[in-house]
Amino acid sequence: MKLEFLRVNLLAFSSALILAACASSSMAPVDDRSRSSSPAVAPQPVGAGFHVVKQGETLYGIALEYGQDYREIAAWNYLTDPSRISVGQTLRVWPPGATSASGVSAVASTAPISGGSVVEQRPLNGTGATQPVASANTATLKREPVGGKEAYSDARYAELRNPAASSASSSSSAPASTSSTPAATTATVVSATPGATEQPTASASGIVWAWPADGKIIGNFAQYKGVEIGGAAGDPVRAAADGKVVYTGDSLRGYGNLVIVKHNNNYLTAYAHNRKILVKEGQSVKRGAKIAEMGNSDSDVVKLHFEVRMQGTPVNPLDYLPKR
Repeated sequence: MKLEFLRVNLLAFSSALILAACASSSMAPVDDRSRSSSPAVAPQPVGAGFHVVKQGETLYGIALEYGQDYREIAAWNYLTDPSRISVGQTLRVWPPGATSASGVSAVASTAPISGGSVVEQRPLNGTGATQPVASANTATLKREPVGGKEAYSDARYAELRNPAASSASSSSSAPASTSSTPAATTATVVSATPGATEQPTASASGIVWAWPADGKIIGNFAQYKGVEIGGAAGDPVRAAADGKVVYTGDSLRGYGNLVIVKHNNNYLTAYAHNRKILVKEGQSVKRGAKIAEMGNSDSDVVKLHFEVRMQGTPVNPLDYLPKR
């Protein structure tokens, strides 16, 4: 009896082992998600007016790229130390609320209506001559109200109460002559350094430009995104136009001792490889003022690397400087 009981249990145990083996061999394969063919989600692009910091970039270089003062970018992004920015960090490079790098919001403008034809007037009964009537779209259109406000005075109040007396009084007096020619005004201009013979000229930018150095051009815009002007160590480097110094230093690789002058919301100029810098950040300079001495800092030869940038984009300085 016991032997038969053990035989039945052994048979049941063997059957269970066989079923377990079959079940393990028929299990569904594991999905290896590490080799999924789904494409990676690309990072979303940053909108206009913002910049994502890349490896090797500095706040000073970013400011030059966008034509801004690095201190303003630091203020817009609440940076207490301009030298500390992180790769991948998003920085505001346009003023808050601006719609362009210049900081000016776009404003729609309309032109005044001009010209216009003559409207022909005809009687409804079909009789009578036609009479041309000037339309509202003619040169006689009044574009400004004639009314105005005057300060109160007893004399003016009396005139308003008695118009007849006022007109008689005004007719008896002759108006004073106003035909005198206004005096000519002159702009104050810093004298150019002796030896600078080029005459300053105004360009389409509205800025009056002058050459920043007297030497010959040894490198053009196509090669250097600016012009290279040769010379001797210590030769004067002058501001090419009126403006404010927004950077001095050597933190931009490849520029050496650098001066950057901002002239308005659109234009700035850069003066690189100087031996000595003679101005400070925040200082206002006039066209022709000596701002540095030519040198070879971060360069193998003595020269001035000069750039003109419009909203951060390099433009050919020869399109702005006076013709030699």
